[in-house]
Amino acid sequence: MNWKEMKAPSLADFERLADEAFGRLPEHFRARTQGLIIRIEDFPDEDVMAEMELESPFDLLGLYHGTGQPYEQTSAITHLPDMVFLYRRPMLDYWAEFDETLDQLITHVLVHEIGHHFGLSDDDMHSIEDEAGA
Repeated sequence: MNWKEMKAPSLADFERLADEAFGRLPEHFRARTQGLIIRIEDFPDEDVMAEMELESPFDLLGLYHGTGQPYEQTSAITHLPDMVFLYRRPMLDYWAEFDETLDQLITHVLVHEIGHHFGLSDDDMHSIEDEAGA
């Protein structure tokens, strides 16, 4: 491995890794996510930082934004798309500190944020990660 040519994964690299991780999730899980948008950002924005009272932008790896399925109202006239944000820089920081592959970390955060969308338990989310091979 030539370390002189190695660079941190870019936003585009993370997007590709997240798409691949999503593609490995069990079909029964992915089928329920129609319309969900996955966004990759370097950090949470100032509004998220303030709303969540974060001390540092590195404190958040991912975030579900939208109305979770257990709380959806079928009579809603307008509905913004549900989104999962994955934050690249905090994830890289976490990855550097712990013994986990970047692919496993991205899959873990993605499953947990989507799991919040469905109101799943931690045990349910761990089972989905296991099915995805993470």
